[in-house]
Amino acid sequence: MTTLDATDWKILRELQRHGRLTNVELASRVGLSPPPCLRRVQALEKAGVITGYRALLDAGALGFDVTIFAFVGLRSQAEAELRSFTDRISNWPLVREAYAVSGEVDFLLKCVARDLASLQDFIIRELTAAPNVENVGTTLMLRVAKCGPGVPL
Repeated sequence: MTTLDATDWKILRELQRHGRLTNVELASRVGLSPPPCLRRVQALEKAGVITGYRALLDAGALGFDVTIFAFVGLRSQAEAELRSFTDRISNWPLVREAYAVSGEVDFLLKCVARDLASLQDFIIRELTAAPNVENVGTTLMLRVAKCGPGVPL
């Protein structure tokens, strides 16, 4: 783990809240001049603490009205089978997030689609038909009560 000082934490807090800040604005908010601020951001990127930047999109505004969570149990948890399933889900555009989990299932998938029919088609033709998949359970998301991407800084 990288050792961070108070200024690094301020930088991370600001970038997590407002990823489009210019370096000048970020420097002002954290109490640095722009050149050392930029060097710190670059060091945080190089250390892998900052892994990227992206826009958060409103799925509904773009016509993606259905989100489900799929609970996937595999027949085998051998490393080769887990890797094979992970490779397969990386090629499914409807799967937006995927987590290997412990407990009653092996994976939790967040899937987003334009409509229920296309999601149902994906579940039947792709997900449940995938090699090594033993069972799939789904839960339909009704609304987002909280979305706090990132970490609790």
